[in-house]
Amino acid sequence: MAVINFYNLNGNIFMSSNNTIGIIYILVAMATFSVHDSILKFIFQKASLYEIYFGRIFIAAFLSGIFLLIYKKKLTLITHYPILSLIRVILHFLAFSMFFISLTYLSLAVATALYFSTPFFMSIFAKTLLNENIGYRRWLAIFFGFIGVYIILNPNFSNFDFKNLLPLLCAFFYALSMTITKITSDKDDTYTQLFYFYIITIILCLIMYFFLGSGQFDNFSDPTVKFIFRGWFSNFDYTWQYIVLMGILASIAFTCVFKAYSNFSTSITSIFEYSLIIWSIIIGYFLFDDIPTIRTIAGVIIVMSAGVYIFLREQKRDQEVNLDTPLRR
Repeated sequence: MAVINFYNLNGNIFMSSNNTIGIIYILVAMATFSVHDSILKFIFQKASLYEIYFGRIFIAAFLSGIFLLIYKKKLTLITHYPILSLIRVILHFLAFSMFFISLTYLSLAVATALYFSTPFFMSIFAKTLLNENIGYRRWLAIFFGFIGVYIILNPNFSNFDFKNLLPLLCAFFYALSMTITKITSDKDDTYTQLFYFYIITIILCLIMYFFLGSGQFDNFSDPTVKFIFRGWFSNFDYTWQYIVLMGILASIAFTCVFKAYSNFSTSITSIFEYSLIIWSIIIGYFLFDDIPTIRTIAGVIIVMSAGVYIFLREQKRDQEVNLDTPLRR
């Protein structure tokens, strides 16, 4: 195999053959996430949002526990940031609740592209919450990135459907949760953070079951609203195998992302997370007959270009708030 070497302006190795493995991990992870999202889009009219959320996170937690036992990983149950850990998980929970809801009425490509405004919000939070220096080039990239978002949304202000903003709100909350992760990572290791992520998320799902699980508020005809309020296990004979599969796919994708970010150059592998948009376009076309418009494609290109530029600027300036935290979990 030929050795691939690229060098940045400082003469450091920018990409090596070893990083190719990290790129493959990310490409597999993003393809897996895309299949995961397509399954949710396929079954949402038969299942409840938080039934799916609970099933996938419970299976992912179970498989992660097996991983820790097999590889004898040390797990510290004490967090140095209990309040921040709680806030971080709640923000993550809200973020992906919004993203999953958006998949019921937006195409995979549009929802995913809007979600990838996350780096723009993370850069803003890096400045406002972490007091990092953000140069004018990155501000320009953020500005053009949001122009791409505007192009994708194509808003009609006289009759704008505000629920189309849910993927943006997902990106906002997820970026905030990842910024908090940057703070808590100085004392809490990855496994401690994952432990509290799974435990708190499962508790939040059980709370949602207590309030919504019997379907007592399911008096709506809109498919998206019914997805939120539908009773749990109302079509369990049909949905359980899909929910189990989603949990397994999420675990595979998490593992690939973890391996890529733990063992390979994050400044390279993180850029390839944008392949999720490409996978979403392909799967959306073949499974749901979703054909993106020229306007959508143009907006996607602008969003991707701005995001990649931000990653590269951070790599050059050794600012890692976006580089050591994956855009998709």
